[in-house]
Amino acid sequence: MYLVPPMDDEPPPEFVAFVTGHLTALRRETDRLVGGDPEGGHLYMDVLADVAGHWRRLRAWSRLAGKDAPAEYLHRRLASRTKQWRDEQIYDVDIRVLRTQPYVPLHGPGQTLALRKARVLPDTVRTGAVPLADACIAWVHACKKERWHRVGRLVVTGILLIGGIIQYMSWLSPGT
Repeated sequence: MYLVPPMDDEPPPEFVAFVTGHLTALRRETDRLVGGDPEGGHLYMDVLADVAGHWRRLRAWSRLAGKDAPAEYLHRRLASRTKQWRDEQIYDVDIRVLRTQPYVPLHGPGQTLALRKARVLPDTVRTGAVPLADACIAWVHACKKERWHRVGRLVVTGILLIGGIIQYMSWLSPGT
């Protein structure tokens, strides 16, 4: 019996639709914020995992407040994750946005060998496969994080319970 039931193994259709609607803009904004650095490309997936972890709460808040809470949370987490990424860099990150240059996607010349070979193979891309894959990956990351948090809560509860029993036992027999 759970006070708050665990996350489902599969992402709900609403989350997949949310990722589909925001993925292109999120990737573009992530690339812009990290200055095209390939090492910062993982930030958008971390942000999606953060949103997935709070999905039920965000949807409930959207219904109550009548606003798009998941989108607002997505933008706040993107700003927070980007700031954290910049702070962790060895050297100062200087990003200048040049309006004269066209947008250069992060997933370009530094691609893996498999992605470069994929260009010469017949097209196997299904419509919506990338957003669905990213949504599923983010959901799995959020599920794993939630399970670790549950284990941590159980361990802390056990330690507090044992400590309380020891305190109670020592209180019962103060003269021994």
